[in-house]
Amino acid sequence: MPLVQGAFLIVIILFLVLFFYFVPLGMWVQAVVSLGLGRIRIVDLIRMRLRKISPRLVVDGVINTHKAGLDHISTDMLETHYLAGGNVENIVSAMIASDKAKIQLPFEIATAIDLAGRDVKSAVETSVYPKVINAPVDGYLSAVAKDGIELKARARVTVRTNIPGLVGGATDDTIIARVGEGIVSAIGSALTYSDVLENPDSISKSVLNKGLDSGTAFEILSIDIADLDVGKNIGASLQADQAEADLRVAQAKAETRRAMAVAEEQEMQAKVQQMKAKVVEAESEVPQAMSQAFREGNLGIFDYYNMNNIKADTGMRDSIADSSMGTNDSAEDSSVDDK
Repeated sequence: MPLVQGAFLIVIILFLVLFFYFVPLGMWVQAVVSLGLGRIRIVDLIRMRLRKISPRLVVDGVINTHKAGLDHISTDMLETHYLAGGNVENIVSAMIASDKAKIQLPFEIATAIDLAGRDVKSAVETSVYPKVINAPVDGYLSAVAKDGIELKARARVTVRTNIPGLVGGATDDTIIARVGEGIVSAIGSALTYSDVLENPDSISKSVLNKGLDSGTAFEILSIDIADLDVGKNIGASLQADQAEADLRVAQAKAETRRAMAVAEEQEMQAKVQQMKAKVVEAESEVPQAMSQAFREGNLGIFDYYNMNNIKADTGMRDSIADSSMGTNDSAEDSSVDDK
């Protein structure tokens, strides 16, 4: 008997544990006290348990929104968002904060923002309290004015969340990139760097007029130039680099012309050697032609001796002419030395 009674007691305890788990009477009583009878039924809590939804999360959310005056938010709406993978606590906090701040935030938009991976609670807070973004996040933006002087700038961008643009809108990284591009363009269009230093507000006005916040999740309220420093003389450096490059090009062209002249000289020397070879070849054919003429009777022995005499006379005249020219040259040199 004691064993039967013990087993029966264990069964009763297990039954009570399961009963109170699937039938959370405590949460139902809390809901009735906070919202009144009929707002949240016990059947709704049992259904949440069976669908693996946290009744505490849904009940607390409905109670908080009801106390804040948001009576249109029901348990079904929070259950649906929970099953879709959303953050119910963030949704409830964002809805209450937007209602108190008089910001139009429908429940459907809030759930869409949350399911898109955005922090809807932080977005509402940024709408109430704008945040400041540094552009760039680290370091400086480098830009060059028309006179070639480099300027280094850093800006502080004040933005607030654009609630309708959170779904599909660009993040603050896009804002930083666009502001940086606008600052570089504004500095680059300035005639001199001194104009920018004298009136840095012109950069802010120029960037603001471009509507850089279109298509983003933020609205730009102001752009302030926090720091502006003078950098290097980029124009002079570029001119020096260009002059050096031109010098190298001229040297390369001169070297090319010199190489072409050397090649042409070598080619002419080769042609001279070729002509000399042809002359030697032609001279070598003279004895053969003479012997052929002897054999055929076209050249006699006297003709041969007469030709030799003519060659001897010609050689003698050439030697005499060469010696006379050498004498004249030496005489001219001596006369020049005497003078």
